[in-house]
Amino acid sequence: MIGRLRGLLTFKQPPQLLIEVGGIGYEVEAPMSTFYLLPDVGEEVLLYTHLHVREDAHQLFGFAAERDRALFRELLKVNGVGARVALAILSGMDAETFTQCIHAGDSARLTRLPGIGKKTAERLIIELRDRLSAPVASTRDAAPALAPVRPVDAEEEAVSALVALGYRPPEASRMIAAVSGEGLDAEAMIRQALRAAVR
Repeated sequence: MIGRLRGLLTFKQPPQLLIEVGGIGYEVEAPMSTFYLLPDVGEEVLLYTHLHVREDAHQLFGFAAERDRALFRELLKVNGVGARVALAILSGMDAETFTQCIHAGDSARLTRLPGIGKKTAERLIIELRDRLSAPVASTRDAAPALAPVRPVDAEEEAVSALVALGYRPPEASRMIAAVSGEGLDAEAMIRQALRAAVR
């Protein structure tokens, strides 16, 4: 089992990362909550990882915080929730917000996440309410400021990232179009679009 990676961040495009450790490049998928905290390409990064083994593939998922990895693992235990849906949940809201939704029984807010229908939201609440600790005040540090300069293809990159997280292309385009006039880079647009989607 690969539990942690510390190495050089050589590529990042949501939800994909490439981390070089001792001359080996590890392909990692990460939720947006982790992307917001990543350093620039070429800098060292430390991620807590989960190796997801399927019949046809071995996938490595990375998280900036141990609590995000722990929540990801709890989500995988819920019937009908796979790695893609778990990644989308952690991209749409942080662990604290998700835990608050579970304890409040807020299925309406959960259904705004991609891949979560009413039945899945109710199943999440029922199965996780007793397994997740009651929410406490967040001690998470604020995400680092994002660069104000927007690359020419930032909108396309943001739409592609949302599609990779489970949103349908027209829906992803509409979400990004709603925030694209604000001079944001791709990561900031994704963050704004995901926040708006779960309000």
